[in-house]
This record gives sequence, structure tokens and C-alpha cells, in this order.
Amino acid sequence: MNVLFVCTGNTCRSPMAEALLKEKWPEQKVKSAGVFAGPGQPMAENSAIVLNEKNVSLAHQSRMIDRDLLEWADLVLTMTDRHKETLAVQFPDYQDKYFTLKEYVLVSEEQWQELKDRYTALEEKRSKLLQDAEKMENPSDIENMWRQELDEDMKAIEKLEREFPDINIIDPFGGNVNMYRNTRDELEKYIELLVKKLDNKSN
Repeated sequence: MNVLFVCTGNTCRSPMAEALLKEKWPEQKVKSAGVFAGPGQPMAENSAIVLNEKNVSLAHQSRMIDRDLLEWADLVLTMTDRHKETLAVQFPDYQDKYFTLKEYVLVSEEQWQELKDRYTALEEKRSKLLQDAEKMENPSDIENMWRQELDEDMKAIEKLEREFPDINIIDPFGGNVNMYRNTRDELEKYIELLVKKLDNKSN
């Protein structure tokens, strides 16, 4: 299993996640990158400090996300939904690999499948409505038709999404050591759940 962690600059959260997973799951391959990373930057000083408190270290240089990394990865875990959305826009061919770390370990596969099925059904219905709209004589009727036909589907999707947990990891950038410590502890909690989930998948 090749796991890729992604954050913004690849100097705070994603390298901490990489280091923690390597410590807890040394037999697997783990890397990290940033959606807007400058190449060759060291890990943030406070990230290194709070990792050292756990006797964890990482020789790290930041790198920008690219297609080669996404090809390598079996699983791409982002720190926030914004990172995931950015990847989906820039590299749409790999969307099946994208999750935030927290949603991957907290949201069941059944919940994910239901949400995907509802989005698929919505897109199919939207496509059919577009075809029907081309035949309508009065364009002002299109909006009313869309509202009537899609409203129930959109409400069902919104209800499902509200049931999902908060899926973003705290960004400590620019904060003091305590902020980095809080982020480290949050990452460690969910990485322990990640190891359990991946171990169960491999058994």
C-alpha cells in the first residue's frame, strides 16, 4: 500500500502525518506533498520539535504534487476538503484515490457508496433535463423545471453530507508550538485509526 499525504506547502501537516505513519506502520511506503509547495523546503521547525517530543523524526524536503506521485499512490489522504477539491480540479483522473484523512477513517464505505450513488443519479437526471431543455420553447421554464425535478435529490445529498463528521485537520502554520502540538495529536489519533483500517483491509 502506497500512501500519499497532501497539504498546502508540505512543511507542516503532511510531513508530520508522513513521519507518524512511517513510525506506526514501517512496512509500508509513505510520502507527502503539497498542492502549492515550493520545492526543497525543510519541515517547519515547530513540526520537527513536536515530532521529536514523540521520538519521531523525518529527513524531509518539500515537493509539489505531480502526476508521478499520484500514479505511485494507492491512497491519497489530504488534510482538508479544500486540498481534495484542488486535486480533483488539477488531476481529475485520480479522483477515486482522494479522501481527507479524517473522512477516510471516520466515514463508512456504505455511507460513501450511498453518497456516490446519489451524485451519479443526480448527474444522470441533470443530463436528461438538459436534453429536454433544448426542446423547450420558453427558456424561462428551464429554471422552474430544474428546481422541481432536482430539489428532492439535492436535499437528500445535503442531508447525507450533514451527517458526515468535520473532516479538516487543524492548520498550525504561523502558530506557536502548542498549536503544532495540537495538530500532531490530532494527526496521531486519526493515523492510529488509519493503521487499523488498512490492516483490516489487508487481512
